[in-house]
Amino acid sequence: MNCFVTGASGFVGANLVHELVARGHRVRVLLRPGADKRGLEGAPYEAVAGDVADRAALTAALRGCDWCFHVAASYHLWLPDYAPMFAANVEGTRNVIQAATAAGVSRIVYTSTVGCIGLPREVDGRVTPTDETTPVSEAQMTNPYKRSKWQAEVVARELAARGAPVIIVNPSAPVGPRDVKPTPTGQVVVDFLNRAMPAYLDTGLNWVHVRDVAAGHVLAAERGRVGERYILGHAGGNWTLREAFAVLEELTRVPAPRVRLPYWFVLLAAHVSEAGARFTQSPPRAPLAGVRMARYKMFFNPAKAIAELGLPQTPPRQALADAVDWFRAQGRVKRAL
Repeated sequence: MNCFVTGASGFVGANLVHELVARGHRVRVLLRPGADKRGLEGAPYEAVAGDVADRAALTAALRGCDWCFHVAASYHLWLPDYAPMFAANVEGTRNVIQAATAAGVSRIVYTSTVGCIGLPREVDGRVTPTDETTPVSEAQMTNPYKRSKWQAEVVARELAARGAPVIIVNPSAPVGPRDVKPTPTGQVVVDFLNRAMPAYLDTGLNWVHVRDVAAGHVLAAERGRVGERYILGHAGGNWTLREAFAVLEELTRVPAPRVRLPYWFVLLAAHVSEAGARFTQSPPRAPLAGVRMARYKMFFNPAKAIAELGLPQTPPRQALADAVDWFRAQGRVKRAL
């Protein structure tokens, strides 16, 4: 297939390009000027300069493509002005889907987030993972990033209802190689390796290998039902941060932090951090949006993607091991393991 990928220089996008190439597909990528292409090294692709804001350029770039993967997103938990993020995430999604539909592609895979899935509830200390059927509304989107992605999902669903061949995928917390920036989840691993995390918060994520997330995108194009959502996660990957640190300790022999910070303390620190950011116009070290999300254990059930798509289930331990190897090879680890 001839494939078009936005967001190809990002963590998931770069791994998706490698996955598509490995499966014998031809890949055309949309890259903004100055994009960091380190994650794409070793993968043959055709680069097209452009932006999701330019629908005419998108339509031209999509000509002759069979599949479109819209992975690009503005991901920020704090900004002085959130308007550009909404423009990129919401109107950018509309532009890509409409351009892809006009170009006659047969499948459009839109990359959303589990942040748009209903939150799990904790009862008597037990958390029941949620799935695509869990009731959720925009009122539950507690920060601008989540609201922008929710509104983008609404656009994707509306256009699917009008005939656009859209399938939505909702990745959980990918870890693994090619995390160039790194992502917030990858930064947790980097900070752990550099012994820069003396304490932890009682939170949790659904940890999944980024390679499985990339494969899930391809499988969604092959087997996904138009208009449906699929959580791309790991059935056994619902780990608390303490559990993930215990695995990292086993893998690296770096001591895991033993001190658990109370939520109120971290929330207070985030308020102070953001107050300072308003004066400096620089991102706070502890954004309120991130702390508020960490109040919940983000546990999810990917059974639908496993059953309908055949989503691979690489053990999360392997995902963390591959992430450690990648960060070490990239010189991100400043202290010997």
